Amino acid sequence: MDEELNTTYVTLDGYIEVNKYRYVYFCIIFTLYIIIICSNSTIVYVIWIHKNLHEPMYIFIAALLLNCLLYSTNIYPKLLIDFLSEKQVTTYSACLFQFFMFYTLGSSEFFLLAAMAYDRYAAICKPLEYPTIMNKTTVSIFLVVSWLIPACHVAVQATESAEATLCNFNLKGIFCNNAVYTLQCKRSRLITVFGVVALLDLVILPMIFIVFTYTIIFIVSYQSCKEIRKKAAETCLPHLLVLISISCLSIYDVGIARVESDFPKIARLLMTLQIVLYHPLFNPFIYGLKMKEISKQLKRFFVMPESLRVLTMKANVP
Repeated sequence: MDEELNTTYVTLDGYIEVNKYRYVYFCIIFTLYIIIICSNSTIVYVIWIHKNLHEPMYIFIAALLLNCLLYSTNIYPKLLIDFLSEKQVTTYSACLFQFFMFYTLGSSEFFLLAAMAYDRYAAICKPLEYPTIMNKTTVSIFLVVSWLIPACHVAVQATESAEATLCNFNLKGIFCNNAVYTLQCKRSRLITVFGVVALLDLVILPMIFIVFTYTIIFIVSYQSCKEIRKKAAETCLPHLLVLISISCLSIYDVGIARVESDFPKIARLLMTLQIVLYHPLFNPFIYGLKMKEISKQLKRFFVMPESLRVLTMKANVP
């Protein structure tokens, strides 16, 4: 079966006029990828080097941005290669690996946002118990669970798909998401049932937990003093904006898989681009501007070299 997978090629049929615009596509996607790497990495680095940011909330933000980096790296390099290739093809095994990483990392974001929601609940609703509740062990467990549970769920679907018989070798997309199921002659009952279970466990339940937790936070903060309300707004609003963004991503992904085969190719491509373009750029923008401490440290990070030069010049004056 492994030899068969290694020699089975799938054509990525979602591109439009690649031969005509390949270098335009390449330059745009390459530029966006560099921006994604630089913006996300900078905030992660700033959190890492400043000890006052070594708190649960900022550790979760760093994990979320690292997740975005991995998510983008799973998709963008292959897109860049395809733009410069005469034929946009991939092996079925590589396609399934991309499928596995795409949904593992996408689902991990919901779990990380759920961990952030619980962290904000403990900080705002139980401030005296916060250091005990959100200790290093708790944070480590949340991080491990956030990546392990989605990986285990998606591994079942990827493994079952690897055993499936293929009747179609043209994927209507530019990367491997749940459109891989359209390649199979018949979708197994296990994939169908487990797909529903995964949707419930990895998306719906974390979203319900997040909404419920923030509802409690806003009720408690509304009944508290102005300072508590301000703290809740400053720290919770960015997380909610990111939740809306990742939720829209999920809706787009499900929608792409459900549209009819005669759906306009350009519309399908535009829907797919929503998944890979906006969200990895949206997260660092939100956390870099809306989180007060991170924003302050970023300003110092970029201003500091000039300050050091001025101090050095003054020190050299006789």
